[in-house]
Amino acid sequence: ARTHSPFYREAFKDVPRTISHITELPVVDQAAFWAANRWPENTLLTGPLTDAGVYKTGGTTGAPKFSPWTRGEHADAMTAFGAGMVRAGLKPGHRVANLMASGELYSGMLFMEHGLHACPVENVRFPVGSATADEAIAELIANFQIQVLVGEPMKLSAVAECVVKRGQDAGSVELVLFAGDLMFDDLRPILARAFPKATVNSIGLASVDAGLVAAPVPGPDVRVHEEFANRTLVEIVDDETGEPITIAGVPGRLLVTNLFRTLMPIIRYPAGDRAEWTGD
Repeated sequence: ARTHSPFYREAFKDVPRTISHITELPVVDQAAFWAANRWPENTLLTGPLTDAGVYKTGGTTGAPKFSPWTRGEHADAMTAFGAGMVRAGLKPGHRVANLMASGELYSGMLFMEHGLHACPVENVRFPVGSATADEAIAELIANFQIQVLVGEPMKLSAVAECVVKRGQDAGSVELVLFAGDLMFDDLRPILARAFPKATVNSIGLASVDAGLVAAPVPGPDVRVHEEFANRTLVEIVDDETGEPITIAGVPGRLLVTNLFRTLMPIIRYPAGDRAEWTGD
């Protein structure tokens, strides 16, 4: 990054050539990061944009920004994310309805679709999309006996309300995987009514800008995640001092270092989330 990215060369100008721990590197200044990642005069990337997929993100500010992934980076991410889906409960042969958003450079639906393709177990994919009417999705569940729903919590709850209103038996649904937002407790009753046999799990944490963040951990608390082994390094740091928090139960800012994205390096990048260690 320091050799090929003008942004990181400047950010690391006072850092020794050899370091012993990642905390010797500065935390990324997000404003400077996105100012450098402008088009066409980009000073963040480590090389030309010649073979990549470009997604759009609001980052942590809501303003549209663009995040390129090389072909190899995307494939590596999908392999890890697909394996995480199995940990979240995906089983061989599951019929999966992908209700994530698509178009306008959104990554959600494409990310899930590629993850399912890279998943280590066989599955049947239905690329539905979030814009599809809830009634049509309810029909799909009935006609194909869909077993897994993947989507943002509000879309999942809207489909659940439709299923309940129709008086439909959706007992085929065994697994509800959410992404893009936290599954708040007030949405659980409608999901339980519509899909009484379903387990609700996170599909994992990722973002367009930070990339892979953390994989789901099986268990009753869907908030618990862990680093993707050999792919991400997650830190929780004090809001004021920036010092690493190493004890359980103390909230702080979440920093992510991606170990395989090299075109747009992500090094001690503030993910925009808060977290705490569980101590497990």
